[in-house]
Amino acid sequence: MTQLEAALDGQRSAIARTQTALAAFRIRYRQEVGHLHEQLDELEAAIAEAELGEISKRVADPERPTTTPLGPMADPQPRFTSDAVRKLFRDVAKTIHPDLAPDEEGRDRRHALMIEANRAYALGDEEQLRRILDAWTRSAHAVDGTDPEAVRQRLVRRIAEAEDLLAACARELTALNSSPLGKLKAMVDQASAKGKDLIGEMVERLKRDIMVAQNRLDAIRS
Repeated sequence: MTQLEAALDGQRSAIARTQTALAAFRIRYRQEVGHLHEQLDELEAAIAEAELGEISKRVADPERPTTTPLGPMADPQPRFTSDAVRKLFRDVAKTIHPDLAPDEEGRDRRHALMIEANRAYALGDEEQLRRILDAWTRSAHAVDGTDPEAVRQRLVRRIAEAEDLLAACARELTALNSSPLGKLKAMVDQASAKGKDLIGEMVERLKRDIMVAQNRLDAIRS
């Protein structure tokens, strides 16, 4: 268990470092490259609009909207709550209610699960309620008692939970590094190690593309 906890600390630190590095890279990319992409996109949209003759329509009717505004995203609607879901929720609440916890750590764990259970019940999500109940049943907190066998069972379950967490951390770290932003950062870092400024090259290329697009738009409008 001690070895697993040390490995978990290492993985969590690696995830935190990766998230921090990606956040800093996102800010740098947005400041140096992102706004140029937006400018180029706007020019290309203006070119398409001009080629379709939309400019003359807007001059003739300046009040005509060019796009249809989108309304706010609707929250997911609760599903029908069946009797089976109500009964399952009562079973979950009776099993994991925070008032049943023998210590503060157990209370915090039960409280977090009750929040998830309340959300699942509001949506009528029977499968999620079953997953919550099953996860609790297999957890170390579900084992009561102070006898040696109870202590052993809790330790066995803690080890299994730690192994699952370690695998989840590994998947999260892989997902961060294999994300589009992670791949782009890796390319920039590899180029930098070879003495190349990939971000600078992107900026110069985008500036050339913007100049070409602006000239094309000016020609169409004139």
